[in-house]
Amino acid sequence: MRRKLSHLFMVLFTMLYTGYAQAQHRVNPDEIKEKMQWFADAKLGIFIHYGIYSVKGIDESWSFHNKKISYPDYMNQLKGFTANQYKPDELAELIKESGARYAVMTTKHHDGVALWNSKYGPLNVVKKTPAKRDLLKPLYDALRARGVKAGAYFSLIDWSHADYPGFLKDSSRYQVSSQPAKWAKYLTFMNGQLDELAKQYNPDLWWFDGDWEHSAEEWNAPAVRQKLLSYNPNTIINGRLQGFGDYDTPEQNFPVSRPNYKWWELCMTINDNWGYQPQDTNFKTPYEIISIFTDAVSYGGNLLLDIGPKGDGSIPPQEVNMLKELGAWNKKNGEGVFNTVAGMPQGHYYGASTLSKDSTTVYLFVPAKTSAPVLVKGLKNSIKKISVLGSDTPLTYKIVGKISWSAVPGLLYIPIPESQQDKYISVIKIELNGKLDLYRGKGGFLTNE
Repeated sequence: MRRKLSHLFMVLFTMLYTGYAQAQHRVNPDEIKEKMQWFADAKLGIFIHYGIYSVKGIDESWSFHNKKISYPDYMNQLKGFTANQYKPDELAELIKESGARYAVMTTKHHDGVALWNSKYGPLNVVKKTPAKRDLLKPLYDALRARGVKAGAYFSLIDWSHADYPGFLKDSSRYQVSSQPAKWAKYLTFMNGQLDELAKQYNPDLWWFDGDWEHSAEEWNAPAVRQKLLSYNPNTIINGRLQGFGDYDTPEQNFPVSRPNYKWWELCMTINDNWGYQPQDTNFKTPYEIISIFTDAVSYGGNLLLDIGPKGDGSIPPQEVNMLKELGAWNKKNGEGVFNTVAGMPQGHYYGASTLSKDSTTVYLFVPAKTSAPVLVKGLKNSIKKISVLGSDTPLTYKIVGKISWSAVPGLLYIPIPESQQDKYISVIKIELNGKLDLYRGKGGFLTNE
């Protein structure tokens, strides 16, 4: 059943999306684990919301859908979309500097404006804006030249297309059940654009959006998946294809417990909006971004951090600074993030942690200016060495409360000298003798539970 989403409902929807996606997965994880390995190792991606909505700095597509602005006024932004400061090589270099292993570009949002010269309809930036050029190919080429995977955001819904049912929040053109031939025409258009993107750009990752307005049957989601895999068997598809995707995508709200599906990615704005909005100065701090990032990695997930270029294609200085700060932190501390796996279960350390793939090294993420020693519970292993990433100097540590006749380990306390602490988040490296072995009992006296 098609849903008419107000902006409020959309906010509530995104909060619930994780559980919805988990219930909808129809892909066997065992069948895709090989192709998903790069994604699992990547940890960090950069989302790029770029479109005509950045000309006036208003909500992408939703501003006319929710009637905050008229549709004609919204589309009038086509005339001001110049992209004359859009510099794909510099953008790709900034993304590489951030430490990101992949980037996802909005090829087409719900407004239907394509960023490439699509032959399916005239609504694209090559034909309809002063930019007059394909914005995708130079960016994808620049990313791949730097070893960064190239992803394509694509809106399944197209509120500008005459054959698409939905338009404004309180009005629609028709019902699919009453005009199946019209719906079939739209699907031909949609699949034509997907064919173009697959043939011309061969995305490493597809980031779908808008699937909520129709069922998997109406979208013919299994056929869409098979089509994309026929072009590139190793391409990865996000979970917003009515369950026929490879990973979950909670949006904005950090999950309190780890999502059930094996692979997941938190997509989050750098301030409060996806696209460029000049009045939105509520930028997250580097500490906040890094703490969110390390929490996601600790839960076995990725962070897809969004930036919004201005209408001319330039990147706001606050966003440039954020990516550079994130990159500097990753350069120093990346060993504890990239190519790792989820950390210790909750209760062993009151913070984020990761493990090396062979489970012989534990990485603890510790906020800056920590005066109290770091505490680890239940570590049964003997310790080879403890250090702070960025320094080879071994840290001293203390084990408290270990009783010789009990199976319960003592408490591990690790003081961190102020001189070795990172300005945002320090990473403590604990090298173990053997694979991580944790005590998971309740401390029973007689039974050694």
